Amino acid sequence: LFLSTFTLAVSAGAVLLLPFSIISNEILLSFPQNYYIQWLNGSLIHGLWNLASLFSNLCLFVLMPFAFFFLESEGFAGLKKGIRARILETLVMLILLALLILGIVWVASALIDNDAASMESLYDLWEFYLPYLYSCISLMGCLLLLLCTPVGLSRMFTVMGQLLVKPTILEDLDEQMYIITLEEEAIQRKLNGISPTVEYQTVELERELEKVKSKKTNLERRKKASAWERNLVYPAVMILLLIETSFSVLLVALNILYLLVDETAMPKGSGGPGIGNASLSTFGFVGAALEIILIFYLMVSSVVGFYSLRFFENFTPRKDDTTMTKIIGNCVSILVLSSALPVMSRTLGITRFDLLGDFGRFNWLGNFYIVLSYNLLFAIMTTLCLVRKFTSAVREELLKALGLDKLHLSNNPRDSETKPSANGHQKTL
Repeated sequence: LFLSTFTLAVSAGAVLLLPFSIISNEILLSFPQNYYIQWLNGSLIHGLWNLASLFSNLCLFVLMPFAFFFLESEGFAGLKKGIRARILETLVMLILLALLILGIVWVASALIDNDAASMESLYDLWEFYLPYLYSCISLMGCLLLLLCTPVGLSRMFTVMGQLLVKPTILEDLDEQMYIITLEEEAIQRKLNGISPTVEYQTVELERELEKVKSKKTNLERRKKASAWERNLVYPAVMILLLIETSFSVLLVALNILYLLVDETAMPKGSGGPGIGNASLSTFGFVGAALEIILIFYLMVSSVVGFYSLRFFENFTPRKDDTTMTKIIGNCVSILVLSSALPVMSRTLGITRFDLLGDFGRFNWLGNFYIVLSYNLLFAIMTTLCLVRKFTSAVREELLKALGLDKLHLSNNPRDSETKPSANGHQKTL
C-alpha cells in the first residue's frame, strides 16, 4: 500500500511539473530582477524534471513489480515461511524479470538498428539503456492516450451530466417522486412476502430495490436544487466543456499546419530557449494560463476515457471492493498516462515548452511522420467521438420515427438514461 501511494504521488508530480514549469517561466519573465524569486531558476526546474523521470523509472521498473511479486510470493520450498522468504523470492523474480526485459530490448535494438555504436551503447545502462527503455514505455503511454483522450473528451459531457442537476423542462418531479415511492413500497412488500428459501428471487428483488432507491435519491436531489443550480450551472458547465474541447482540437489543427510549413514546430527535445528567456505562449501570461487549464482538462479526460474503454471497464476501483493487485495495476496505468502527458502535450502543440531531462530524450519525437500522424489521428478521432456523441440523440429519434428502434441498431446503453415519465410509463432519453 505504501509503494502504491508513493507511485501515485510520483504520477501527480509528473502531471503537475509541466504546469509548474510553464507558470515559473512566465513569473521569471515578469519579474527578472526580483530578489524574492531568485531561487526559481533553470537549474531547479531541470533538477525537478530529472527527479520526476528518475522516480518514474524507479516506480515503473522496481517498486511496482516488487509490490506485485511480493503479494504473489509464498517463499521457496524448503525455507522457513515468513517475510524474509517472501522477500527473497521477490528479489529473485525481479532479477529474472530484469534479465528478460534486457534481452527483449537487446534483440529489438539489434533488429531495428544493427550497428556497432547502438550495440555498444546498450552497455551503458544508466545513460542510454534506461532512457531508451523509458522512451518505449512513453511511446506506449502516448498511444494509450491517443485512444483514451478522444473517448474521454466525449464522455466528459455524460459524466458532468451525472454530477450536476439537469434543468427540469416539461417534467413534474412531484409526480415522478410519487411513482418511485409506490414502486419502492411494492418491491418492499414482495420482499416481505417471499419465503427465505427462495434465494434467487430475493437477490433479484434486492437489486431492483437498490436501483429504485438510487433513482429516488437522484429525484430528491433534483427537487432540492435551487433554480440557479438547475438552470444556470448545468448549461454553463456544458458550454465550458464544449469550448475547451473545440479549443484543443483547434490547437491540434494549427499545430498540423505548423508542422507542414515550419521545422521548428517539431518536438525535438531540450532545444528550447531555456527557462526565463522567452515566453512559451503567444498571448503571454493569459495564454500560459489557458495552456495549463487545457493540460489538466486533457489529463482528467484521459483518465475518464481510460476507465470508459471496454477493455478497462472491470479495472475501475470500487470502494471497499478492490483487490491489492488491482490497486497496483491502477497505479501503474496512472503512472504511464501521467508520464506520457507532457510528451503528448508537446507533440500536439498544446504547449511549446521543450521537455527537460530524460522526458525529452525520445528518438521518435524527431520523426516527422510519427508526429504528424499522431496529430492527425488525435484530431480525427476527437472529432468523430464528438460527432457521434452529439448526433446519438438525433439518431435515436430518427430510428423511432422510422419504426426501427425495435431492431436495437443503437448500441449505446451507457449514455442512455431510463426514467419514469409523468404518466407512469418508462421512457429512454
